[in-house]
Amino acid sequence: MSGIVVGVDDSPSSKHALRWAVEEARLRKAELHVVSAWEFPFAQPTSPDDDPLPGVPSLEQTALAELGTAVSEAGGDPADPAVITEIVHGSPARVLIEAAQGADLLVVGSRGRGGFSGLVLGSVGRQVINHAPCPVVVVR
Repeated sequence: MSGIVVGVDDSPSSKHALRWAVEEARLRKAELHVVSAWEFPFAQPTSPDDDPLPGVPSLEQTALAELGTAVSEAGGDPADPAVITEIVHGSPARVLIEAAQGADLLVVGSRGRGGFSGLVLGSVGRQVINHAPCPVVVVR
């Protein structure tokens, strides 16, 4: 996938990164791939056929709707065919590195929701800087 991949986790830093990526995609007339990864170490993901509460949105559906709202708040249009939103179960760094295969640019915030608030750069940012297959922009 060519274009811009941006990682979003609802942290203030990732919201700045999303805003930056939306504007950069607009300037470049590039496709924007907005990715949010989540991982529960104690639970396995269920298949879409496993509907424990019929009629109630799944965690993934709710997260995808929130991701669309975040894109709108960042100045993008989640209904635009050039904007792809995706929720992926897995390690955030691994998911973003895989999503960036063939991308022109990977954008992340400087810090996510981790517990070490004094760090200038979070663990996901550090991992993608070291392993991404394309240039990386870290937005503070």
